[in-house]
Amino acid sequence: MKAIRVREHGGPERLQLESVPTPSPGRREALVDVAVAGVNFIDTYHRTGLYRVDLPFTPGVEAAGVVKEVGAEVEEVQPGDRVAYAMTLGAYAERAVVPAWRLVPVPEEVQLEAAAALMVQGLTAHYLTHSTCPLRRGQVALIHAAAGGTGRLMVQMARLRGARVLGTASTPDKAALAMSAGAHHVILYRDSDFEEEVKQFTGGKGVHVVYDSVGADTFEKSLRCLRPRGMLVLFGQSSGPVPPLDPQLLNRRGSVFLTRPSLSHYAATRAELLERSEDLFGWLQGEQLQVRVDRSLPLAEAAEAHRILESRRARGKLLLTA
Repeated sequence: MKAIRVREHGGPERLQLESVPTPSPGRREALVDVAVAGVNFIDTYHRTGLYRVDLPFTPGVEAAGVVKEVGAEVEEVQPGDRVAYAMTLGAYAERAVVPAWRLVPVPEEVQLEAAAALMVQGLTAHYLTHSTCPLRRGQVALIHAAAGGTGRLMVQMARLRGARVLGTASTPDKAALAMSAGAHHVILYRDSDFEEEVKQFTGGKGVHVVYDSVGADTFEKSLRCLRPRGMLVLFGQSSGPVPPLDPQLLNRRGSVFLTRPSLSHYAATRAELLERSEDLFGWLQGEQLQVRVDRSLPLAEAAEAHRILESRRARGKLLLTA
């Protein structure tokens, strides 16, 4: 079979298409014929070595396809099932071995492309808005990078929960994307101070929660955007890691909360995975949720997909087709 392999850390050119042996599923594992793999920033972190994995490896942590074969003691799926998954390395390949408990069923009405596009970003948006800081009707949320893949899904889910949504974006084009997802107001952070605009929008009260995937560049102002006992949910660091801080700062800001969550801790069981994925696919079928795909590229063009992603040219999810 064909798979993308990384033998040395570095740039997109390190993603090489190779012929490799087809793996066999072990105990409690399944072999999936991968139809579509999603491209995510974590894939670039693995490629560069920012997040360490043993070399050589096949990147990619989400995909959708059809179960080809199951190993011993597998009860969750059977050959022929349409499935999707996240959080298992090796998706940039024609076939992948996945722990069976991580495979979620994809309804016939949902295209595999949409399922693959939803797994990492959709599950992330779900746990952030429904579990880490469960939004309630009337609350105000600030979502950074609201035009991004995860950001647009978060905007939609926040609206489903009845929240008022502020977003930040870098350009008018991206602001329009966030508005089309349902944001009530989008701040062009290159043109104005998002802290000041948040204070104006909330009458000086601040927001109940800030969902921050940016990190170093936004952290301090994000804290200042919170109302007393608000929560800063730091779930990414696209601008770099946040420096160490004195916990007393949280007190001075109004007894605010700070958390640094991870998808692996909020989809730690099959029950959690099924609950979240069923919500996602249900909203998709009911047209309450829209997933935006920028483009699909052949597996052999994985390097180009990474270049597009890292240059911020994508206006939606990037997919690789096996």
